[in-house]
Amino acid sequence: MMPISLDMTVRTIAADLPGAAELFRRAGINFCCDGHVRLAEAALAAGLLPDSLLGDLQELANAAGRDAPEDTAALIDHILFRYHDTHRAELEWLIPLAQKVERVHGGHDMAPAGLSDTLIALRDELTGHMAREEQVLFPMMRRGGTEMIAHPIQQMRHEHDGAARLLKSVEHVTHSLSLPEGACGSWTALYTGLRKFVDDLVTHMYLENSVLFPRFDAAGRA
Repeated sequence: MMPISLDMTVRTIAADLPGAAELFRRAGINFCCDGHVRLAEAALAAGLLPDSLLGDLQELANAAGRDAPEDTAALIDHILFRYHDTHRAELEWLIPLAQKVERVHGGHDMAPAGLSDTLIALRDELTGHMAREEQVLFPMMRRGGTEMIAHPIQQMRHEHDGAARLLKSVEHVTHSLSLPEGACGSWTALYTGLRKFVDDLVTHMYLENSVLFPRFDAAGRA
């Protein structure tokens, strides 16, 4: 379970806790440009009681990973089929749709300028990252781990940080996935798809960072 405190920044919480980004969006809390703000300050600025917001986030933390398989091999399979395959499939249509929206609505004040480039960078980052997990790290885990497993786990955590920075860019260029009044069907479909993709990727990284990776101790054994 991820511990949440009022001293944490909203940026950190949104990047690490599944569901937090959507909760912040609904509350009107900007966790991208103003992401350095402490949770307590962000709550007050949004007209919310800090303890109430903290309680909502703690409920998310309590639920995070609850439905993930307990068996390590089953959890790996879940990550592969629920997240790896899904990310690949969704980016295949999100990128051209983002390019279309940028091209057609480039003159609009709310246009997501640079979104397609960010998604391409994210696709390239994830392509290599997921391949390294599938070809190196996960097979090591299925065999029970070795003393050499600490390095690839550290590398995967580092790459997760890079992906989180790109997700922050997605939130920035889309104005926290805010649609303008009268947005067309393509723009609406793009942001609907992005909202799912972003939340999925945060959940994916959480399951690895907080559930799967800690199963392997310093000696490399599950």
